Amino acid sequence: MKYLLKKFDQPLKGKVQLTSSKSESNRALLINALSGNKLSLDNLAAARDTQTMTRLLQQSGQVWDVLDAGTTMRFCTAYLGVKGQGVIITGTERMCQRPIGLLVDALRKLGAEIEYQKQKGYPPLKIHGIKEQKATRIDIPGNISSQFISALLMIGPSLPKGIEINLTTEVFSRPYIEMTLGLMKRFGVEAYWEGQLIQIAPQPYTGGQYSIESDWSGASYWYSMAALNGNTDLVLGGLKEDSLQGDQEIATIMEQLGVQTTYVDDGAHLISTDRIDKEISINFKTCPDLAQTVFVVAAIKGAKLKMTGLESLRIKETDRIAAMQNELAKLGAQLIEEGNTWTLVPGSLPNQIDPIDTYDDHRMAMAFGPVCQVQEIVIDDPSVVNKSYPAYWDDFKSVGVVIDEMSR
Repeated sequence: MKYLLKKFDQPLKGKVQLTSSKSESNRALLINALSGNKLSLDNLAAARDTQTMTRLLQQSGQVWDVLDAGTTMRFCTAYLGVKGQGVIITGTERMCQRPIGLLVDALRKLGAEIEYQKQKGYPPLKIHGIKEQKATRIDIPGNISSQFISALLMIGPSLPKGIEINLTTEVFSRPYIEMTLGLMKRFGVEAYWEGQLIQIAPQPYTGGQYSIESDWSGASYWYSMAALNGNTDLVLGGLKEDSLQGDQEIATIMEQLGVQTTYVDDGAHLISTDRIDKEISINFKTCPDLAQTVFVVAAIKGAKLKMTGLESLRIKETDRIAAMQNELAKLGAQLIEEGNTWTLVPGSLPNQIDPIDTYDDHRMAMAFGPVCQVQEIVIDDPSVVNKSYPAYWDDFKSVGVVIDEMSR
């Protein structure tokens, strides 16, 4: 199936109640499982990834299928590293192509027994939990997936000797690590982070109630809508100014592309401005999930981007660098890679945009949806949004976007 999004030429006004944060939800679910289910969690994300994690943590089967959920794969691998009894964890074909060797090496060093079932360094895995802790200190690069680091941090308090994580390189995606430590603190666990070393002593997670915040990653697509609309007066419900989520950086980035943010009692208030910076430098190392959204806005608004910190996009749901190079060309733009630097060069928008391929990647569909502000656009396989933001297209319709279903 494809969706045809008709050109939307109305003001963007009203309120959208955003989906809950998948990042917070999945961390809270793992902490709850490690606590012995002592927590009361409200407003969990409706994302398929979160539903998958909920299902797995409640089941007793010997095969755990995470489908295409990368966070779930990494968090549940660490969980099974302390609780597993011969469980096999697997996923989709693409999931079994995403590297997990660094996390497996760390868990083995701690004392877990883990066997690769097919290719070394990749799922599926067979995991027996730690019977005797063999080490406390783990050396791990800070510029790989922060989910590896977060997974190890969350199991740390449950280890008999605790854990010390030494980050051997510059830290990328630091806000996600800070989010993890913030949630752990909310449930009674103290950690000490000084320089490159994070230390956590053995200690229990304590119970309590927690309500998950709305998702700043999901908010980014509405910032894109606002930037491309030019006549916006919109409230995004459930967002907090003092958020734990690193993707709140979208508010700062989009100031340069014509969106101003103020915070109100029930969320973030977006209005359009005339500001368009024609040359913008961005380091995405703390917020790589925002990159695709920003690429599309810049391509349409004629802003040249100079960027760093995009290395992790190669190992996401798809190779997002290659995918964006292909699809941005349909907007007349180029994404040029030179070593560890990327440049987006906008061009002329064609009179008709070829259908956008989504590569089984939710963020591809959601990044290109807002293009309907300037021209009708066809999105292939629109159901991929279910991974993180199932209500995405319904929320589009709620503000007046007309969407027609098309058969392949």
